[in-house]
Amino acid sequence: DTLLTFFSGGFTSMVSLAGGIALGFQRYFDFSGRSSRSEYWWWILFSFIAGLIPFVGLVLLIPNIAIGVRRLHDINKTGWWILFAVLFFWLLFIPVLLLLYWATRPSDQGDNKYGRRFQSIES
Repeated sequence: DTLLTFFSGGFTSMVSLAGGIALGFQRYFDFSGRSSRSEYWWWILFSFIAGLIPFVGLVLLIPNIAIGVRRLHDINKTGWWILFAVLFFWLLFIPVLLLLYWATRPSDQGDNKYGRRFQSIES
């Protein structure tokens, strides 16, 4: 029980696959606020699979960036790290690996400077 809470960032932050996709489209251009770890990873899975269809990856580019920014906000990091990773990915992919590591980190407990702790729309 405690282990599940640790890895999920708290039970209230759990989002289903359908919920993650819905939130991704509802917050298409939203670069503020926070997104939970489960919302982020469900969206990435959807985006990867849908991106196999020609031109869909291009349509999903903006929401992919937006959810990445919100995920960084959830761990109290600035979204500008995504731009840094894009511009400097040639540095042995270290910025990209850093973003991947941060994407796996648990959410900040409580509120932070980017907003209130994420609460699932499904609960």
